[in-house]
Amino acid sequence: MKLYLKKIKNMPKLRIALLMGGISGERKISLKTGAKIYTTLDKNKYEICKYDPKHDLKIFINDTLNKKFDLVFPALHGPFGEDGRLQGMLDMMGMPYVFSGCLASALAMDKAKAKIIARNSGINVGRDIILNNNDSYNIKKIIKKLSLPIFIKPLLSGSSVGISMAKNDKDLQKGILNAFKFGNKILLEEFINGRELTVPIIGNPPESLPVIEIKPKISQWFDYKAKYKKGGTEEICPAHIPNNIKKEIQLLGIKIFKAVGCKDLARADFIWSKIDNKLYFLEINTIPGMTDASLTPQSAKVAGLDFGQFLDKLIETALNNKNV
Repeated sequence: MKLYLKKIKNMPKLRIALLMGGISGERKISLKTGAKIYTTLDKNKYEICKYDPKHDLKIFINDTLNKKFDLVFPALHGPFGEDGRLQGMLDMMGMPYVFSGCLASALAMDKAKAKIIARNSGINVGRDIILNNNDSYNIKKIIKKLSLPIFIKPLLSGSSVGISMAKNDKDLQKGILNAFKFGNKILLEEFINGRELTVPIIGNPPESLPVIEIKPKISQWFDYKAKYKKGGTEEICPAHIPNNIKKEIQLLGIKIFKAVGCKDLARADFIWSKIDNKLYFLEINTIPGMTDASLTPQSAKVAGLDFGQFLDKLIETALNNKNV
């Protein structure tokens, strides 16, 4: 990395299009992520243009076609930013970008498909049921299969938007109706009693950063409030876990990163079960949050990278990967 950054100093500034905001339910988080990235990026190395696809999409497309920048940095979360649609458009226009490509982004965003890939890769996953908006369903049969409590999740969202935990049949019905407000497919997932652990994976070839343990303080689980309210969660990095568990989760993180086909950076979430002592895969995020409260920058800091160095490494990795 040092050689690459030294080379940058003797070259014209790298022109970066920073995408932030967008139209998903995670818009507010995306704006915070984008603002943090913009403030941190070294203006002596980079010439940065900010675009909000909600307002600037036509301008951005025109500037992309006219090659007004060298690289796109999508600080977007959720549909239309993290789900492969943006990445496919950029591929068609021949514009390099940071993070995973079209297919990997789409697969990771779809929680059910990501779990199928994990299962087929020999990684433990919890029991689940997929419901479409027009499906008929029986609450008692769902409870019989998954047992209470049950997590209800929109299939194509992040930041815990639309997610709830049901402890009884009324909660389950209410949670299902609420989740369908965020998409036409939802995931009903068994509750696994255990410790929530997450590991960021960076680079090509990928390497793991330190493992983080997540302990919500204001909620029973890692919901939107616990994620983004100051002091809402205790995040322990490096996690206080046995060395064999640390090594296993880092290897599993790299394994699912490769199996999905991720590039540059992703963060894989797991539960370490208190019942059978096994690690269970939950999901993988191809554009992890980068706000002041976000997990991945904390892990990078423990690994010896301040946020500016971390962003430099991401950009370097993307440029090398895209052969710009």
